Amino acid sequence: MSAKQTLAAALVACATLVGACTEVTPRQTTAEELTTILAGDQRTPEERARDGYRHPKETLLFFGIRPEMKVLEVWPEPGWYTEIVAPLLREKGRYYAGVITADPANKHITQRLENFRAKLAARPDLYDRVVVVTFPGDVGTAVPAASLDMVMTFRNIHNWMSQGTAAQMFAAMYRALKPGGVLGVVEHRGNPAVPQDPQAKSGYVNEDYAIKLIEAQGFRLVAKSEINDNPKDTKDYEQGVWTLPPTYRLGARDHDKYAAIGESDRFTLRFVKPKT
Repeated sequence: MSAKQTLAAALVACATLVGACTEVTPRQTTAEELTTILAGDQRTPEERARDGYRHPKETLLFFGIRPEMKVLEVWPEPGWYTEIVAPLLREKGRYYAGVITADPANKHITQRLENFRAKLAARPDLYDRVVVVTFPGDVGTAVPAASLDMVMTFRNIHNWMSQGTAAQMFAAMYRALKPGGVLGVVEHRGNPAVPQDPQAKSGYVNEDYAIKLIEAQGFRLVAKSEINDNPKDTKDYEQGVWTLPPTYRLGARDHDKYAAIGESDRFTLRFVKPKT
């Protein structure tokens, strides 16, 4: 094959594979951008103090995020990760905030959504391009099917299990992702020696249970990380995971004990939607 024919074949391949020839930001450059964003004034000292448990830069890099991606965060309110991901994607990519469905009869949900929208409105220099959608209701309309490079969700599986909607939620994420797209998941990790409560009343979810649940929707697990582990977490508290910081559901009772344990032990998983 001549050089001209080789070039022509490459151009055809680029045209055929959507995004295949788009310039991808190197991991190191992405890491540097995240470092700058994490130090930004949009984050309070209290939010920064949680980085030691949530490891946002390491977690996002493990998922493989890049500034040019189209990314959906499922149920982002109150917006802890929004403050990091939205600025990263603002110029080259797109950040979809897949918020919980409004319920006028539920004051907690109403206030949660109002607070999140007020956060976005307060900093148009960072959040003016955030696309707020309802999840899963807007998948297929405001979020076209097979349009996203990445979906991520943090500590939400137990909520969906309590509502009996976990399979539905992950099926909607699968529909929204492009073939080859990434699903990043973080959740409170349960004790594998304790059978999983289908409603996850303690807030903990066994890692193997979550993997089977997600893979049943078509995803394939490709990597695990211990970025967000906490071996001090014994997972056997009177008020479940909410006994620990930042909730401290027991109030002043044994406060120092739970402060010393810190936030929960968490599994961090990366899945893909198979290309075929």
